[in-house]
Amino acid sequence: MAITTATGAKFFIGGTTSIDYTSDATAIAAFEALTWVPIGEVEDGGEIGDESADVTFQSLSDGRVRHLKGARDAGTISLVVGDDPLDPGQIALRAAEQTKFLYNFKVEYEDAPSADFSNSVDYFRGLVMSARKQIGAGDNVLRRTFAIGINTEILTVEPADTTP
Repeated sequence: MAITTATGAKFFIGGTTSIDYTSDATAIAAFEALTWVPIGEVEDGGEIGDESADVTFQSLSDGRVRHLKGARDAGTISLVVGDDPLDPGQIALRAAEQTKFLYNFKVEYEDAPSADFSNSVDYFRGLVMSARKQIGAGDNVLRRTFAIGINTEILTVEPADTTP
């Protein structure tokens, strides 16, 4: 598969329905069965993905610090949008920020290698931590940054051949 741009990526918010992570297949099926609300006017999707904590140990005998992999952290997305007070997805994000509940999220990338394939999709659950408005100067577009703290594994569905 060739590289591609982020253009065409779509972000969605679902409800607070719990997802069974017993297996990837079970969780993906549960995510695919949900109703999704598109989040409009996304300018920057930030970055997501696991990073292990750096756990260090200092050995007295050789004076070396050893690095070990600790807990995995999928990160916090800084989702930047053009502030649209009537966009259903942005309304849902602002409402989610007022709660302490985990919400379901979906990111679909426009990365199908040909017309015979589907796009790849990421699914995860997270907390909407903030909904800050960026005002800026006179000619700036009003923006809002939603910080979404990811609390689960990110499940990826790779492009699949859709030909019959």
